[in-house]
Amino acid sequence: MAVRSFVELLYEQAPPETFEEQLRCAQTDGAGPEEMQRLRQELGIALRVRAQMARQRQREAELSALYETANDLTSIRDVDAVLTAIVRRARQLLGADLTYLSLNDHDRGDSFIRMTDGSVSARFQQLRLDLGTGLLGLVAQTGAPYFTDDYFADQRFLHRDYIDSAVAEEGIHAILGVPLLLGGKVVGALLAANRSARPFPPGEVVLLGSFAAHAAIALENARLFEETQQAIADLDAANATVRAHSEAVELAASAHDRLADVVLHGGGVEAVASVLADVLGSIVVVREPGGHLIACAGDGAAASGLTAVSGRAAPPDGPSRPSAARQSNGLSGTSTAHAPDTFAASVTEALRSGRSVEMRLPATTGERAWLAVAVAGNDHLGTLVVGRTLDLGEADRRILERGALVTALLLLFQRSMAEAEDRVRGELLDDVLSDPHRDPATLRERARRHHTDLEAPHVVLVVAADAVERHRVVAAASRLAAGKGGLGGVYDGAVVLALPGEQPAGMARIVRDRLSDVLETTVTVGAAGPCKGPEGIARSHRDAHRCLAALLALGRRGDATDVAGLGFARLLFGGGPAEIEDFLTATIKPLLDYDADRGTELAGTLEAWFAAGGSPARAAEALHVHTNTVTQRLERVAALIGRDWRTPERALDVQLALRLWRLRSVTFGR
Repeated sequence: MAVRSFVELLYEQAPPETFEEQLRCAQTDGAGPEEMQRLRQELGIALRVRAQMARQRQREAELSALYETANDLTSIRDVDAVLTAIVRRARQLLGADLTYLSLNDHDRGDSFIRMTDGSVSARFQQLRLDLGTGLLGLVAQTGAPYFTDDYFADQRFLHRDYIDSAVAEEGIHAILGVPLLLGGKVVGALLAANRSARPFPPGEVVLLGSFAAHAAIALENARLFEETQQAIADLDAANATVRAHSEAVELAASAHDRLADVVLHGGGVEAVASVLADVLGSIVVVREPGGHLIACAGDGAAASGLTAVSGRAAPPDGPSRPSAARQSNGLSGTSTAHAPDTFAASVTEALRSGRSVEMRLPATTGERAWLAVAVAGNDHLGTLVVGRTLDLGEADRRILERGALVTALLLLFQRSMAEAEDRVRGELLDDVLSDPHRDPATLRERARRHHTDLEAPHVVLVVAADAVERHRVVAAASRLAAGKGGLGGVYDGAVVLALPGEQPAGMARIVRDRLSDVLETTVTVGAAGPCKGPEGIARSHRDAHRCLAALLALGRRGDATDVAGLGFARLLFGGGPAEIEDFLTATIKPLLDYDADRGTELAGTLEAWFAAGGSPARAAEALHVHTNTVTQRLERVAALIGRDWRTPERALDVQLALRLWRLRSVTFGR
C-alpha cells in the first residue's frame, strides 16, 4: 500500500488511526531507520496540527452558534422560540445527552424547569426545586457555576428523594450548571447533563455561560417587549374608547335624522331596512310575525344564511305588553341575560322584555344576529333581524330598537291602507262576478283606478286552504292580488283571485306556493282562463270553481291546476269532440306522432302492456316480439311522455287516452 502524505490526510480530516497506519505501511515497504524516524517526527507534528484544527473548528462552531443565538434575539419575538434554540444549540455543541433551562419563582422560593432538549421523562420536565436543593437549586440560589461527574455521589448540594428519583428516571449522572444573571440578579439556570460520567472542562463551562447570558437577555427582552406592548395596548384602548363614544354619538344622530327623513318622505319598511343596514354595517331582514319576508337589505343579504334562520317563528300564546317604563321611549336598554337558541324563542323574549336580544346562529353561518320586534300596543307587527360578524354594541342596539319603533309606525299605517284597499278591491271583484253585464264601462273605470286593466288577459283562481280562518286566507290572497295588479276577495263563500296572465296552470302553482308559505297549510287552487272583460272573468270563475271542486273530489288536495290538468276528469266538463281531442293531445300525442313519423308501434305496445297487467314478458308474447324489444319501446315511451307515466294517476289517463284513440280510429277511421 502506498504511503500517503500527512498533509493530504490533514486536508481530508482523517482520524488519528489513519495517520498511524501510514507508519506501518512505510515500515512494510522497507523504509530505513532514518526514514522511519523522520516519519515519526512528522506524525507528531501532524497530530498536533490535527488537534489544533479540531479545536479551531469547535471554536468556529461555538462562535457560529452564539452568533445565530444573538441574531435570534433581534429577529424572534417569541421568547419560547429563542430559549428552545438556545438549549438545542448548547446540547449540540457540548455533546450533552440533554440540556435544560430553569427560571426562579421568587414568590414561591423555588426554581422550575422551563425548557428542555433531549429529555425523555415527563416527571423530570415538570420538576420544581426549592432554592438550594439539588445542583440546579444550588446554582439558582448562589449564582455560581457548578458541575459534577457523578450526581448521586456528590454531597456538595442537598439531595431530596423526589429530585433524585426524577434524575434517576432521566438516567442522568454528570451535570454542568451555570446561572442566568440579569442586572446582578439570578433569574434561573442553564444546565447540560450526560447519562454517563464525564468531566466538563473550563471551555465548556465558559461556552454554556455564554449561552446562559444570551438566554437572560432573551428573557429581559421579552419582559420589556411585553411591557411595551401592554402600554401601547392600554393607550390604544383608551383612544378606542374615546373614539367609539364619539362615533356612537355621531352614528345615533345620523340614524335618527335618516329614519325621520324616511317617515317624512313617505318611505316604507324597505327604506328603514336600508338605513339600518348602512348605519350598522350589517345585513337587515324584516319579517311578518308569520315569517313572510317584508324587506332585506345589506351587502350579500340575498346569499346570507340569515334570511333562512330568521324565518318563520311560532307565534307566542300572547305577546307580552312591554312595561310602561320601557314603552316610554322604546330604547331603554337591551336584554343580555342570555341568547335564545331559536328564532321563535328570541321573538318571545323580545316581546316579553321590550328590548333587542341576541339570537344564536349555526356556526356555519359565520354571523351573529340580534333582533327587535315592531310592536303597536299588544299587536306584534313585525320582527327586525340584524346580522353581522362583529358585536353589536349598546349604541348600535339602541339604533336597532329605534328602527323597530319606526317600522311599527310604518307597518301600522300600511296595514290600515291595505285593509281599505282590500275592501275596495273585494267589492269590485264581487260586482264583476255577480253582475258583469251591469254597466261594464263603470266596472272597467273602477278597476283602472286601482291599476287593473280588465281588458287585458286574466286568469281566475279559486282557493281552498285547510284549517285556516277564512279572514287570514282573504287577507293573504288580497295582498297577493294587489301586488300583481289584480283583484282578490270572497265570492259565494270562496276566496277568488283575478290576476293578469295567460297561463292558468302556472299561475295556479305560483298562488298555491305563495299562500302555502304564508299560511303554513295545504292550499288547493283551481284555475281557468285566460279571459278578458267582466263577462269573460265571470265565465272563467265558474270553470275555476268547478276545477277546484274536481280536485277536492279526486283527493288531490294541495294540487294547483286548470281544467286541462284534470286528466280524464276534464271530460266531465263537456265540450264534445274538441275536448276529447285536447285530452288526447295533452296525454299521448307525442306517441302518436312518433309512430306516424317512424312507422313504429309504441301506442300498440303500450296497449299490450296495459292488457298484460304491466308485464313486459306477457306483452311481448302477445305482440310476438322479444321481451327486450318491449322494454326498449317502454323506455322510448317514457322519454316521449315523461317517466312518471306509470304512476297510478298518469297511468289511468294514458290508458283512457289509448282507449279513446282506438275507439276514435275504429269509429271515424282516424
